[in-house]
Amino acid sequence: MRSQRRQSIAPDLTPLIDVVFILLIFFMVTTVFKKEQLALELNLPTSQAVKLEVEPKDISIELSVDTLAINGQKIVFDELEARLQVIKEKTKTIILRIDKDVPYSQIVLVLDDLQKQDLNNISLVTDK
Repeated sequence: MRSQRRQSIAPDLTPLIDVVFILLIFFMVTTVFKKEQLALELNLPTSQAVKLEVEPKDISIELSVDTLAINGQKIVFDELEARLQVIKEKTKTIILRIDKDVPYSQIVLVLDDLQKQDLNNISLVTDK
């Protein structure tokens, strides 16, 4: 007597895996890697400090001799306090990019506005 075994029928997964990898590669290649939004070309001072990791939720303030920008949008100095009042989360990191030619009096004005809004988590960005 010959025993007959049923051979299980299973789909071939190789083409499915190939398609998944091709889609993965396609989306990785076509994704735009977002860089930091910087509105001003700044000549930052140099330092020996460690590199700062910028989180997307952080608030970036750029200050040049005649221009101010928040998160990549140029604003007037008079608007700074009103824009800072909107910030609900007081523990957010404020990243200051200040050109090395900016007068100290302008830096003090920005720092005063930050202190008025109780935003004390401040990082100063420099070039290495």
